[in-house]
Amino acid sequence: MGSAAPAHHPGSAHPRRSGGALRRWLGENPLGILLSAPYAIFVIVVFLIPFGFGVWMSFHDFYFTAPGVEVPHPFVGFDNFATVINDPAVQQAFGNLLIFLVINVPLTVVLGLLLASGLDAAVQWRGFFRISYYVPYITASVATLAVWIFLFNSNGVVNSLLGPLAPEPSWLANPTLIMPLIALYVTWKNLGFYILLYLAALQNVPSELHEAAQLDGAGRWQRFRSVTLPAVRPVTSLVVLLSIITTAQIFTEPYLLTGGGPNGASMTPALLMYQLGIQQGKPDIAAAIGMILVIAVLIVSLISRRITEGKDR
Repeated sequence: MGSAAPAHHPGSAHPRRSGGALRRWLGENPLGILLSAPYAIFVIVVFLIPFGFGVWMSFHDFYFTAPGVEVPHPFVGFDNFATVINDPAVQQAFGNLLIFLVINVPLTVVLGLLLASGLDAAVQWRGFFRISYYVPYITASVATLAVWIFLFNSNGVVNSLLGPLAPEPSWLANPTLIMPLIALYVTWKNLGFYILLYLAALQNVPSELHEAAQLDGAGRWQRFRSVTLPAVRPVTSLVVLLSIITTAQIFTEPYLLTGGGPNGASMTPALLMYQLGIQQGKPDIAAAIGMILVIAVLIVSLISRRITEGKDR
């Protein structure tokens, strides 16, 4: 007698079907989600939840209370934003940030690309120069700022070298010079990181492109303009974006150098948020400044991306 055909149970296809749905949710390699889950949780807890709370705070009358004390926080709409926009100190802080941006971003792009091009062409001492440029980036700001204070205070090395040409008042007390000085410091400190980005991009440019341009009679500047610049355009866009984000977060340097002085000449939105939110107990006003800063950074970043990346051809 022939063996009976196995009975077909209608529900037997469900495990396979559910497994296919699970695979669509988790992807072909669920282990990747498992490994990335701790960082995703970190981002949600440390960044997204505080950001959402900051958005909520900016639209309410909020102030700190003792633990366990429940007080109402009424909705005030855009009143906090109106207070921020009409505050001369906030306007000055964003103006200082604009000065920093105008100095820091072009210097970072130009110096980073030029120095990376020099390192790419150099044969000897390349490793030494890479380390030399990168050391300030990994050094604590407190240590490097102490050196700059030693250099630029009223009795510092720079004024001693300049003699009668030294500015009056001195660098750290000069409302006109303090923000450009901070911009120069941040450019110098972070430059090593951007040099490495450009250097990696330059080393991926095929040498055949330079050789073909040279055979066509292109000089060094023409090869740089027609071969190098287009090849590093994506990295330039990244460098500009990171420089803008660094500009928005500027806090440590003005806080340690001048505390925001003289007369608010080095005050930045981040430092002002700290003073209002922590020292003066106005976290709702500080949150409104933060929201305006986020929107401004997004707008400037989108504009810079359109300019640096250009249109696809």
